[in-house]
Amino acid sequence: MNASSKASRPTVQALRDRPQADVLIVGGGINGIATFRDLALQGVDVALVERGDYVSGASSASSHMVHGGVRYLENGEFRLVKESVTERNRLVRNAPHYVKPLPTTIPIHRTFSGILAAPFRLLVTHGRGKPRERGALLIKAGLLMYDTFSRDGGAVPRHRFRGRRRSRELFPDLDERFRYTATYYDASMHDPERLALDVLRDGVREDAARAANYASVIGADGASALIRDELTGEEFPFHAKVVVNTSGPWTDLTNAALGQPTRFMGGTKGSHIVLDNPELLAATRGNEIFFEASDGRIVLIYPLKGRVMVGTTDVDADPRTATVCTDDEIGYFFDLIAQVFPHIAVEREQIVYTFSGIRPLPRHDDVAPGFVSRDYRIEQARLGGAEGVPALSLVGGKWTTFRALSEHLATEVMTLLGRTRTVSTTDLAIGGGAGFPRTDDDRTAWLEANRGVHSIEFADRMLDRYGTYAAELLTELPATQRPLAHAAGYSREEIALLAEREEVVTLVDLLLRRTSVAFVGGVTAQTLAEIAAAAAPALGWDDAEVEQQIAAAAGILRDAHRIDVDTAALAPQRA
Repeated sequence: MNASSKASRPTVQALRDRPQADVLIVGGGINGIATFRDLALQGVDVALVERGDYVSGASSASSHMVHGGVRYLENGEFRLVKESVTERNRLVRNAPHYVKPLPTTIPIHRTFSGILAAPFRLLVTHGRGKPRERGALLIKAGLLMYDTFSRDGGAVPRHRFRGRRRSRELFPDLDERFRYTATYYDASMHDPERLALDVLRDGVREDAARAANYASVIGADGASALIRDELTGEEFPFHAKVVVNTSGPWTDLTNAALGQPTRFMGGTKGSHIVLDNPELLAATRGNEIFFEASDGRIVLIYPLKGRVMVGTTDVDADPRTATVCTDDEIGYFFDLIAQVFPHIAVEREQIVYTFSGIRPLPRHDDVAPGFVSRDYRIEQARLGGAEGVPALSLVGGKWTTFRALSEHLATEVMTLLGRTRTVSTTDLAIGGGAGFPRTDDDRTAWLEANRGVHSIEFADRMLDRYGTYAAELLTELPATQRPLAHAAGYSREEIALLAEREEVVTLVDLLLRRTSVAFVGGVTAQTLAEIAAAAAPALGWDDAEVEQQIAAAAGILRDAHRIDVDTAALAPQRA
């Protein structure tokens, strides 16, 4: 994406036309986007740049959970657990279109020894030493402790404990060695990328806010950052009164580019696989199955979008190297599935998608990855010397706490600017969560009021997919649409509208982040061709660019997600 023949995009042109702001945020993951939204809502002149697509880095590799962090109890991180469960409950209320309560079940082997050890290791070992298995009594104690942190308006139910007979009734496919199950509630975030786009949209709609994807900070000239448009190669200086580095695992690399080398980060790699296995899906009974392997790593088996996601690993990683889910990791996941559901066959051919990313954890030297704090901190320096521009670096952070984190970071920025907070985001609905119907009657009323020329069924699907933002899309989509034969549930017109409205630059942006087409599997060369053709008019792609986008998407799906797409099958159609 370096061709100088490409025209400058409006988002980048807006930065070039006015190359200054009170605040420049570098990094468009969820924490950078949320800080951008918070500052924009305060009326701050704020700009954000992201070197790739929004939430295409660490934020794209989440476990799709909004969780209180029951396992953080093992490290004594009580502040983080309290903040996490509070923010989880707020997201259930503020983003009900994408965040919903999720029953999470722990299978337990024995009364005094069990498969889940880590969350309660603190009770005996205070987070030190070799992992030791814990059983029903300590897990019960830990969940009682967790419930005390979760008391916040009843957003999620309290935990339940079951003996062998009741556990077998509810989960008949579990290994017979499990004597108990414990079910508590966290929350599912079934479309994290779309949730992030809603957060971004809330910010961009404010007058003083500008954001651009595929725009990198590649250096600094004194107190000014040097920005490059990754599509055209165009470079220009940009001045801000405060620079905020929210680059996640790449924070140190960004600081080095800005002339301020740091050694803050020490991220770890987490991989996941997505399986099309109806028997395993049914065995979960709609629960996330959460357990600990013998090596102390947490593993989850998670029903999602008619598939089963299995994750995650936790190993040290280098942010300069692309991460992929390896054969060894897949074998590890399969071994763990067999420990819980030994009679369910799982085959590699059932893998429809894999993904891997680096957690933005702090540098941890010889501390084992599983014990590294998931909390965050803010580091401050100055660009261009002691009298230069303040530069804040975010170290750590996770999806669940993005609102609280952004409030903290935005407040520090405003203190540097000599400004005070005017808007609270505590109870502010996010994007399509505003006015989202909570009851069946309210949903029926919303659909009747907003469906326009469309059927109730189609409007209902759009409400599920976009929240109340669907109302805007329903007014623009025609009554008669052309369904895509190789991307179930989408039409040519809906893809075109997303391409036009949502800063899409590449075909992969549509496949991975504006839709769930790749995640649920079944992507073929025809899928790529259909979606590229649908997006082409809105994005100005000619036939040559469409072919280039298809080839690039096939390469990314193969190399990063283990999806082989035979684009040679398209050759006769293009001849």
